[in-house]
Amino acid sequence: MSSIGPVKQARKAMIWLLALTIIATGILVAGVAAGKTSFAPKLALDLEGGTQMILAPRVKGDENIGQDQLDQAVEIIRQRVDGTGVSEAEITTQSGRNVVVSMPGTPDTRTRELIQASANMEFRPVLITGPFEAYPEEQRTAEDEIPTPEGEPENPSDTNWITKELYQQFEAFDCPTVLAERESEVHDPDEPMISCDPRMGVKYILGPVEIPGEQISDAYAQMSRGAQGAITGEWAVVIEFNRAGSSAFSETTQRLISLEGSRNQFAIVLDGTVISAPTTNAVITDGRPQITGGFTEESAQALAEQLKYGALPISFEIQSEQQISATLGADQLRGGLIAGIIGLVLVFIYSLFQYRALGLVTILSLLASGVLTYLALVLLGWTMNYRLSLAGVAGLIVAIGLIADSFIVYFERVRDELRDGRPLAGAIDVGWGRAKRTILVSKAVNLLAAVVLYIVAVGNVRGFAFTLGLTAVIDLIIVYGLTHPLLVVLARTKFFAEGHRMSGLDPSLLGAVPLYRGAGQIRRFGENAEANRGKKHAKAGAEASRRMTIAERRAAQAKGEQDNE
Repeated sequence: MSSIGPVKQARKAMIWLLALTIIATGILVAGVAAGKTSFAPKLALDLEGGTQMILAPRVKGDENIGQDQLDQAVEIIRQRVDGTGVSEAEITTQSGRNVVVSMPGTPDTRTRELIQASANMEFRPVLITGPFEAYPEEQRTAEDEIPTPEGEPENPSDTNWITKELYQQFEAFDCPTVLAERESEVHDPDEPMISCDPRMGVKYILGPVEIPGEQISDAYAQMSRGAQGAITGEWAVVIEFNRAGSSAFSETTQRLISLEGSRNQFAIVLDGTVISAPTTNAVITDGRPQITGGFTEESAQALAEQLKYGALPISFEIQSEQQISATLGADQLRGGLIAGIIGLVLVFIYSLFQYRALGLVTILSLLASGVLTYLALVLLGWTMNYRLSLAGVAGLIVAIGLIADSFIVYFERVRDELRDGRPLAGAIDVGWGRAKRTILVSKAVNLLAAVVLYIVAVGNVRGFAFTLGLTAVIDLIIVYGLTHPLLVVLARTKFFAEGHRMSGLDPSLLGAVPLYRGAGQIRRFGENAEANRGKKHAKAGAEASRRMTIAERRAAQAKGEQDNE
């Protein structure tokens, strides 16, 4: 009766794994049937080929472009390309003058327009604020209850800018949806607009533009200073306006300082999105406002970099465009797949040679791991636009050995318990308890290395780190959901429980240390020579050894040591 519980748990775990696989497959089939995806994973630039565009930056007033401005241009384009959902794009500078954009496939018209457009920064006064999401239908204001503007707006902060139509749009405006779609829209600088602040989770109705971004001469992060010039220990962002900007900002702060609530704020808008909306605490006449508000050094530096986009509005002209062939990548992919298949076959052969029928559990686990990995790559390509690069393929090949290592550690733990005289069911229970700790630590190290590599690396190396981390997680799912449960079930069969010679769990054959025991441990020649003198010696003591208790084994071993002395 004691064996019923573990068997039921094992079958339940395998049912959960099967259900997970069926659900993932069903989602994929539904996506293919709806024409939203395909059965093949999306490929990156090096495998699929794509488009390479050489962009020449253009600046208003024909000003010279330095390396700092060019680096900012690259960052702007990278943010915009990533925002369109294109992954694995490569964006670099060329000859210190041009920008080279390489991306998989062929960019659509919207992506081209985003790449070529200049960064549009502007300062607008806040009229009203609201929640980040759209108002529920039942909470929206009826049209006859919306206040009607009393007259012509007198200044950009005048609430008469808010018409009934604009207020209804504001209530229905859903920032998460708008930001996810990344729709780029040019707003009339002389009209109000609706915008979102993703950092603070707020949406606004903003008045017309008061100061364009071109009037920023510099922006930088520094430690904040108080009224007496003493350092407060808080990070701040300092903006420096040119003469026209200083005059306009002085007039703006004189008006805003007298207003209350959200109308005391001015919003800094970049490409239609609010990046900061500070309140006005004083009239700034020197054109050097200081923005504070719980900044860290990193966040202050990031905001300063964004503000610099407005200091030199750069647009881009496509000088040349060509299609990139994936022939080289395809050849390398073919070679990588061949290497992976060879490695997989060698693992299969070794598993069958070393573990006999038990090796079939390894083979089945590896195949199940491959199916889950494939489904994950295809679904991630559909939902997150993940693209498999050549470096990602290399990560999958490396993962074959790391996954097989988990099975070897587990099997060797079980065989160690069998050597100590435990029955197979008990050996599996005890061996699993010891092996899973080793496996968890090993996979935690693999996952940590993958995460660190993904964070600090750039380009295709991140693809290697991603697949390495993905397979580490899937390996744990397979070990817990298939490998161990299947072994628990097989331990109750006569073939394995009685230690058939072809089962890989025959106690009479476990005196020999395997060639490879996992985690890089290799057998040295000469070890256990007595236990490996020949099949005839092994057969002679097989039955007696199998019937011995642990105490009898130890007594026999002690007697043998005394005889040798």
